[in-house]
Amino acid sequence: MDVLTIEELEATLGEQVRRSRIAQDLGQAELAQLADVSIRALGNLERGRGSSVATLIALVRALGRTTWLEDLAPAAQVSPMQMLRTSRRTPERTRVRHPRTQGRPR
Repeated sequence: MDVLTIEELEATLGEQVRRSRIAQDLGQAELAQLADVSIRALGNLERGRGSSVATLIALVRALGRTTWLEDLAPAAQVSPMQMLRTSRRTPERTRVRHPRTQGRPR
């Protein structure tokens, strides 16, 4: 199992943003304006030189690729709090009733 370094992951992520921008026929200046980030911030991200999470999110939204972000943090199918509440519940006690037999006093 190959584990990429942070620098390698930043470069890969930047390359993906660059490819998506080019596929949509957008220049850096145009995408930066759409995302309301500086051209320098976009360039740094594309070159794998680091970026803020806010810049990344703004660019991903402007590119219409929010599924990238959804894949990072999928919605919880079961609420952890609900699981905790369920595990703390004690089962209800049921009363056992025996049928009466004829001729037997209580």
